[in-house]
Formats: sequence, C-alpha cells, structure tokens
Amino acid sequence: MKKLLKIFSIVLFLTSVTNLLHAQKFGHLNTGNLLVQIPATKAADEKLKILQDSLVAAGQAHAKVAQEEYMAFAKEYQAGNIPPVEAQKKQAEFEKKEQELAQLEDDISNQLAQKRQELLGPILDQLEKAVNEVGKEGGYTMIFDTSVFNAVLFAKDSDDIEPLVKAKMGLK
Repeated sequence: MKKLLKIFSIVLFLTSVTNLLHAQKFGHLNTGNLLVQIPATKAADEKLKILQDSLVAAGQAHAKVAQEEYMAFAKEYQAGNIPPVEAQKKQAEFEKKEQELAQLEDDISNQLAQKRQELLGPILDQLEKAVNEVGKEGGYTMIFDTSVFNAVLFAKDSDDIEPLVKAKMGLK
C-alpha cells in the first residue's frame, strides 16, 4: 500500500510538472529585421554615415600631410642633406605624429560610438518597452531574439511577436 501511494505521488508530481511546462508560452522576434523597418533607424543611420564620412575625411587629411612630410624628409635624408642629429629629432617628431594619428583614430571611433548610442538609444528603449508590454499582455514566459546567432535552437512552439510589437510601436 505504501509502495502504491509512493508511485501515485510520483506520477502526480510528474504530471503537475509536465502541465507547468506546457503552460509556459514562448515567443521570438528578430530585432534586427524590426529595427530596419523603423523610420527613425534609417534617419539615425544616415546621420551616422554623414558624421563618419566627415570624421574619416579629416583623419585622412591629417594622415596625408604627415605622410607627405615624412616622404620629403626621407628624400632629403637619403640625399645627405640632413645631419644625423637632426634626423633623430625629426624621427622623434614623426613617431609623435604617428601616436597622434592613432589617438585621432580612437577619438573618431569613440565619437561614432557615442553618437550611435545617442541616436539609437531612444529607438532601442522604445523597442524594449514594446517587447515588454507584448510579453506581459500576451502572457509569455520568454521571448527570444532570433537576430542573435545561435540564440534559438528550437522554436516550434513559439509565436512570432513582430506584428504585435510593430503595432505597439505604430508601424505598419
């Protein structure tokens, strides 16, 4: 009798766990696809491209000037017109300019990253808010982002919530 009661308890427990697992609701969304459909994203990308082009052009101009100065120096040095002591000083100056160019490249990357965050941050916040609202309203346990490589290995029982998120964001 105790053995039968124990088996019944185990079966009851497994049944309740199975029911809980089946009661969970999963959704998926490709945020990459959705982001390109948001008009503000296109506008932000265009602004970033303009900024990037202008910063890169300025950086290339600095690099070109430095390269021309170095080539002129190298030509004069090879011709024997520059004494070794002065050549060492010039070499130190060129090393300093090389470091400045590397710093300029880092500054350009940082400026672009900061501007990207400034322009895309509000769009991503709006998207996150819409996903959270859809998740709560739809009773989802989890929503997976399928734009991330290998983030979802199996999605048979999940719902594509992109139309719901787009509706929340006022997109067609």
